Amino acid sequence: MPAPSSFDYAIIRVVPRVEREEFINAGVVLFCATQRFLGVRVEPDEARLKALWPDVDVDVIRGHLESFRRVCEGGKGSGPIGQLSQKERWHWVVAPRSTIIQTGPVHSGLCTEPQAALEHLLDSVVRMKRATPSPGGR
Repeated sequence: MPAPSSFDYAIIRVVPRVEREEFINAGVVLFCATQRFLGVRVEPDEARLKALWPDVDVDVIRGHLESFRRVCEGGKGSGPIGQLSQKERWHWVVAPRSTIIQTGPVHSGLCTEPQAALEHLLDSVVRMKRATPSPGGR
């Protein structure tokens, strides 16, 4: 089994009205320098977005979140920021901003497989576990 590698991650948040400081976790970005991994996963929950922001244009939000993915992937079609080194792109993605798409504080962890760690974080902090009704409706 390979030795664990350190990684940093941040939660991607949708902040409909910055002045209210309300947000919904919509994704995770993870950087593992030793394994040359910079990945992002986004899963905006349309129902939760509409509950917080009834007139939201979900397609606009998805477009903004997609730009995070393009920057993390880098290469052609990712714009000038996507041409930077992986580490520079990580720093750009997690830089503080006051827009409707923000990242939370950076946290650290250890993993052997960064993609699996990214999925675990997405499951832990973004996906809502829906309560299943008990038999008999109670």
